[in-house]
Amino acid sequence: MAHPKHKTSKARRDKRRSHHHATIATLATCSNCGATVKYHTVCGECGYYRGKLAIEKNVTV
Repeated sequence: MAHPKHKTSKARRDKRRSHHHATIATLATCSNCGATVKYHTVCGECGYYRGKLAIEKNVTV
């Protein structure tokens, strides 16, 4: 395994890590119920994904 010959400074380390930040998730509205959902995920409210029923949800009235 490779071993570093010199200490990596905090500035150099932090410059390398400058792109490792979290990004905001892209949100969309469900075409079935209108709830806000993350892209490419099943709607948690109604269970639909891209206009088709993906998960059977128990509806209690």
